[in-house]
Amino acid sequence: MEKLCNTLIKEHNLTNKEFTNVKTILNGMFDLAFRKHEIKENPMKDVRIMVKFRQVNRKTGESETYNTEELDSLMKYLDLKYQETHESAYLAVKVNFYLGLRVGELTALKWGDIVGLNHLHVMREEVRDQETNVFSVVDHTKTSRDRFVALIPKAYSILLMLRPDNYDKDDYIFKKDGKRLTSRKINYVLQKYAERMDLKTKSSHKIRKTYASNLSVSGVPVDEIRKQLGHTNLSTTLSYIFNPLTEQETYDLIKEAL
Repeated sequence: MEKLCNTLIKEHNLTNKEFTNVKTILNGMFDLAFRKHEIKENPMKDVRIMVKFRQVNRKTGESETYNTEELDSLMKYLDLKYQETHESAYLAVKVNFYLGLRVGELTALKWGDIVGLNHLHVMREEVRDQETNVFSVVDHTKTSRDRFVALIPKAYSILLMLRPDNYDKDDYIFKKDGKRLTSRKINYVLQKYAERMDLKTKSSHKIRKTYASNLSVSGVPVDEIRKQLGHTNLSTTLSYIFNPLTEQETYDLIKEAL
């Protein structure tokens, strides 16, 4: 078994994390066989790994977030396109930099989810059927828990731009021609922006990471960031936090600190 595991890592160029996933499955199989008295012991117990794992480069803020300059450029583009088209998709992208929602949560928002002036109740999300490729909304989030996120004045004012005078609380906020926008449309907006600017597309998930990173830079406690994002584990939240500042801003911050 030891030889097999080492060969597996070497031939398939596995990372430590990838092999850990394989090891978990093997351990589960052999533990079950041991409990059923089909084997005398778990052969994985004494396995030693003597080959090197493939190293994974740590992701950086440059690839995982919109830095200050990129965000300013994108915001101007979104404002311009909304003025030209009055399509809610552009404001949906813009407001999510202040909400940090999963894209499926964003497109499932209803007017009734706004609680007072300061909070947004996140309780449902969009899902896609893998076989039919049909989008629908379910009454739960990814973690099956609802949550309240901060609704700051900037975000509230953006939503007010879309709210009709005779709105229904059960109506979706982001619509086009009477139909709810899907996450595909949100990512399409980001894709078209990247094409226009000759940049690599940063998906809607990078908006969420930008939100978390900006909160961190501003001194918001990491556990509060976890709550806002709807994460169960703090380790997941930490993997969302990068440096969203430009090189000059980072230098200036270090200079001020020292």
